[in-house]
Amino acid sequence: MNKPQLASFLTLRHGSVQAFILFAVIGTFLILYATPQGLGLLDDSIAYIAGARSMLNGDGYRELWLASNQPMTHFPPGFSSLLALVGLSGLDPLRGTRFVNALLFGGNIFLLGIIGWKMTKSQLAGIVLSLLFLVNASLFRVHSNAMSEPLYIFLTLASFLTFYFYFQLKQKRYLILTGCLVGLAYLTRYAGLALFATFLVSLILLRTTWKDRLTRSLIFIASFIPFALGWSIRNQIVADNATNRTLVYHPITPENIAIGISTFSEFLMPFNEWRRAMVQTPNLIPIIFFVLLFILLVWIVPKGLRKFFQPATETPEILSFISTLYIFGYLASILSSMTWFDASTKFQLRILSPIFVSLLIMFVYFLTKLFHKQKLLSSFFFLLIFSFSIYGITNEITQLRKGGVGYASFQWFDSEAMKFLNELPEGTRIYTNEAAAVYLYTTNRGAYVLPDLVDPVTGQERGGFEEGVSRLQDDVFSGEAVLALFDVNKDENTKALYKILSEGLYLAFDKQQDEIYTAP
Repeated sequence: MNKPQLASFLTLRHGSVQAFILFAVIGTFLILYATPQGLGLLDDSIAYIAGARSMLNGDGYRELWLASNQPMTHFPPGFSSLLALVGLSGLDPLRGTRFVNALLFGGNIFLLGIIGWKMTKSQLAGIVLSLLFLVNASLFRVHSNAMSEPLYIFLTLASFLTFYFYFQLKQKRYLILTGCLVGLAYLTRYAGLALFATFLVSLILLRTTWKDRLTRSLIFIASFIPFALGWSIRNQIVADNATNRTLVYHPITPENIAIGISTFSEFLMPFNEWRRAMVQTPNLIPIIFFVLLFILLVWIVPKGLRKFFQPATETPEILSFISTLYIFGYLASILSSMTWFDASTKFQLRILSPIFVSLLIMFVYFLTKLFHKQKLLSSFFFLLIFSFSIYGITNEITQLRKGGVGYASFQWFDSEAMKFLNELPEGTRIYTNEAAAVYLYTTNRGAYVLPDLVDPVTGQERGGFEEGVSRLQDDVFSGEAVLALFDVNKDENTKALYKILSEGLYLAFDKQQDEIYTAP
């Protein structure tokens, strides 16, 4: 392809560019508007923010929110590195993450506009896709929390486009760029391995000769490996573990499946009363989910196998093909992770959001196909989904503006227990069930985690519980430490555990279902 053809190919029409940019700007503004108190803060949020602060301090990527301050391996460094980069301007990562995720929301809207246009050769489809993403309440909520998913989604969409350009322009540099983007996605979330597998399988299925399949696969692998290998070597050196994961079987629990059903129902239906009715209808949500998967499987398998066994046939449309393949690859990745590597992973929105993005892409793909045959019917479907989404996003923004989410909520801002902890002498060690909150609200003190009976990652019984309790109590009895317990009436099992930990200690604070124990 010569330079004039390349320039023509890469140039978006003026009206489309304006629409994509407009939606991106609106999306960026809406995130900022909806989060006047800052983004939602969850356990992982504090890990990313503390990791960024540790980098800015010149100490490397460490668990700064814990008193142990060990090198961090459980969370890859991509998101924290971006926050640290922004922090070089003088903006603390806690504040900087709000602007980062707002810009990423706008960036994802823009990239989806391009994907929709290139995938269908219809500018209108690009506008529809970017607009539906903009007004989707679930995906908006993902970007309103200080988590790594917005960056991961951005890198995923960017890699989709570079892979598409590689097939269209036949230039290896786009394949190399795809490998680099996948490497960065892996350094943002370990689920990036699903993205790696998606492109590798696509190269094997869609290239026309075994020579091309092998050489292009090696180029892609070589572009990805430095990122994953470098991070693994670092972890092996500092922690003697490549990813802080251990291979242990722990089946997915019914409680986790129920979380997944609830999460998927929220993506499908923004009206709470209707959504509850859907969830309460036996097996309705799982049936809808598996029917969608079956439709996509029936659509993609013949296309992939036909191209593999008959290389002379037409190559399937790339963006829709990899979006669908990625749904199955990502789903297999999280199922294997939950079953073998991390029992604490749940089917929460942040985990399922990449699948939802790909489902949205495929919805617009099939909607465009329908539009060519039944304009009125496809227009009706779009207006119906858009109307539902407008209702959902309006409610979402209204709720977000009422107060922060998680550790950013007024519950923590007004916590009397935190005021008590802040008045303790400097150097007092704090054992707590909310180490992230203690770090955030007690002038960045690193806290000590509590001994527990079960390892949340492996789901297995943890040894040394009695010894851990003894060490904790001895430290508190010395007068150099306190035991801070939040939300003590959470459930009966938790209450029983806290009773063991606090036995013999003096209850110095007891308000708002929070308790602080000191030496008698």
